[in-house]
Amino acid sequence: MTLNQILYFRKVARLENYHQAAEELYISQPSLSRSMAALESELGITLFEKKGRGVVLTNAGRLFLEHADRIAGDCDIAAGKMKELASGGGKINIGYIFPLAGHYIPHNVRTFLDQEENKNVAFSFWQNHTPAIAQKVKSGELDLGFGGFLKRDDMEFFPLIQQPLVIVSPEQHPIADEPEVPLVKLTRYPVIGYDRASWMGAYTGHLYRKYQLHPNIIMECPDEYSIVALVRENFGIALMPRTDILEQADGIRIHTLKGLEIYHQTFMFWMKNRYRLPAVERFTEYMKQHADIIEESRNDSENVSKVYLKDIVNF
Repeated sequence: MTLNQILYFRKVARLENYHQAAEELYISQPSLSRSMAALESELGITLFEKKGRGVVLTNAGRLFLEHADRIAGDCDIAAGKMKELASGGGKINIGYIFPLAGHYIPHNVRTFLDQEENKNVAFSFWQNHTPAIAQKVKSGELDLGFGGFLKRDDMEFFPLIQQPLVIVSPEQHPIADEPEVPLVKLTRYPVIGYDRASWMGAYTGHLYRKYQLHPNIIMECPDEYSIVALVRENFGIALMPRTDILEQADGIRIHTLKGLEIYHQTFMFWMKNRYRLPAVERFTEYMKQHADIIEESRNDSENVSKVYLKDIVNF
């Protein structure tokens, strides 16, 4: 069965006349008749029966027409999608970590779509931890991921945001009035931590081992919203990046680390050597141009005044 046979069948079914159908299809009537006879032979059913000078569909033919219409419709949709891509449109599938959901991703996607050249672009969104996002990027389900840095040779990572790590406490807490707090204070009070399967959970664990700290982590949370909610209710204190979530939260105090600068970077990442739609390329370049990290600091991991969380490994 070929697509031409399906299209020929639909035309004959609509016009109920081989001669008229052949004229509209710009083929000879004998060729059209042979094509329909071959289709009926392959299917093992009779699609048409004669009626006067024309033909009508059999019951089987009416059922086959429903499927033929769906196939033709899918072909039209596919052709339309290809035209969208050729004109710079298409769909961009992105995955991102929870702290980016409140403002960063929605704002940047909206401003990208507001540009005239991107009016035919659509987005799909997926939130999760960095490892899960990376897995979907690898499988091709996502075009781009936004999260922590992973040591992978098959992916490109571009830093977008740089945030200092801070300690967060409830407003009513022994350290509440201290603007600067040493990292060791985390060992003196209950700590709300990250889910150890997440990027932040793994790397804060490396950080504690590097500085030989053993905090009493009483609870692990999947995201910053959960951590802030528990800190606010005086379950403990927490170490986390200074994100928009913290700036907008009430009922907490934010403390810088005394004598130490530890930075968390958020990266945009994608698979190397994989074809990407023009719309995805444009969005990638747009995000690069609007990165919050200046060029000089992108490779600043050797700066002795700073520690980058991505460079913390099992010490």
